[in-house]
Amino acid sequence: MTLDLIRVADRIAGTAVERLTSAHHARRLGKLGRSAQRTPPDDGRLWAAGDPPPRAGNAVDLLIEGAAYFPMLEHAIRSARRSVLIAGWCITPEFALIRYEPPVLLRELLREAAESVDVRVLLWAGAPVPVFTPRRASVRAARDQLVRGTRIKVALDSHERPMHCHHEKLVVIDDEVAFVGGIDLTDLGGDRYDTPEHPARGRMGWHDVASRLRGPAVGDVGRHVAQRWQAVTGERLEPQPADVASAGDVELQIVRTVPEKLYDFAPRGEFRIIEAYLRALRSAQHLVYLENQFLWSPEIVNILADKLRRPPVDEFRVVIMLPGKPNTGEDDTRGQLALLAEADGDQRRFLATTIRARSGNTSDRVYIHAKVGIVDDRWLTLGSANLNAHSFFNDTEVNLVTCNAALGRDTRLRLWAAHLERDIDEIAGHATTVVDELWRPIAAEQRERRNRGEPLTHNLIELRATSRRSERLLGPIQALLVDG
Repeated sequence: MTLDLIRVADRIAGTAVERLTSAHHARRLGKLGRSAQRTPPDDGRLWAAGDPPPRAGNAVDLLIEGAAYFPMLEHAIRSARRSVLIAGWCITPEFALIRYEPPVLLRELLREAAESVDVRVLLWAGAPVPVFTPRRASVRAARDQLVRGTRIKVALDSHERPMHCHHEKLVVIDDEVAFVGGIDLTDLGGDRYDTPEHPARGRMGWHDVASRLRGPAVGDVGRHVAQRWQAVTGERLEPQPADVASAGDVELQIVRTVPEKLYDFAPRGEFRIIEAYLRALRSAQHLVYLENQFLWSPEIVNILADKLRRPPVDEFRVVIMLPGKPNTGEDDTRGQLALLAEADGDQRRFLATTIRARSGNTSDRVYIHAKVGIVDDRWLTLGSANLNAHSFFNDTEVNLVTCNAALGRDTRLRLWAAHLERDIDEIAGHATTVVDELWRPIAAEQRERRNRGEPLTHNLIELRATSRRSERLLGPIQALLVDG
């Protein structure tokens, strides 16, 4: 009886704090004239409103895991003819992009490129108080290491909201190729180099996704980096070309989060990533598939919960992949999973999962750092934004969005084939059938094997929702204090 009362009290308190947080964001964006970005009109539109608009004529290459991303990035930097622009959360100068002998270290690659092309690196200046990482002293040390004896130009951006950061992960080469995604050029907190097989190596694995873009949307990525560079250094980079040749058949939109009052180029801020997510999730009819580092956002969870309570069709499914143990915010994520599980009831339309690396009788944790959203195979986003108030309201972030159904389905199938350890042909059937007959039984069986202390036979494992006090109450409080 006492435990039941505690659970009820925690639920009431947690819900109250979440409502306070949501009300705060509503007031904040209302004062900025940005309410429509947090509560977009129900007009059937999937693209975010405003600039930049969707651009036709793009080519997109999906890069799953660091083993696919880093060699392609290394080749692009070596092939640069005019310029290399990098905007990142954190950089490790000695990070190895190529792991076979001889390894290719980031600093040496950029040093060589800077002998013939303009190389600029824009980094978050680091945490001003030694509570978070990277600390400002370590960022300054990395800057000094990059510029010492080289022609690399580095700027540190300290235009941040308190307790927040610049979180985007962008590279633009020659204003013709851009890399947009979630993969940092660092080993801080974990080595980003991993493969889709995730072999256990005695350390934490790392699942992440990036993309290579060619075509007109590259100009929007470059303009964003150029705007921030000018705001930090006062130096205006050359304008991007107005007309970029078509490179493919993908219509693409670049959306970003830029908090208000940080930069003159966006005095009222931009909050188009949450707008894009809300438009897409609201439209969902058959499938929502999310990979993310966090699931804190009540705006996202509320839409999913409503969909689960009143599914558009009987075959509607929600599959979410998250870290088994995120580096922060586990309380909030597990509490939100509990809300979704409760909304689903006994319908078995909702599944939360994670993955583990395995080798023989050994398994290691795999950190889910990807930020991917797919709705009905007709809407896709990926980038640097997590599903929390940091990314939606307070950090700088950049995502791409496309309504290209072929790319959305191909991305889902490639990710599912890797996680389910199946050939694409085996998982190319109806998504509901694959969820019910592969995802759910494999994930549940691996959870039971782990509970019994038996070796895993698959990487995929069910992530159980819980609703203990610390996981329903402390999360919303943290969101109010940190994200508010």
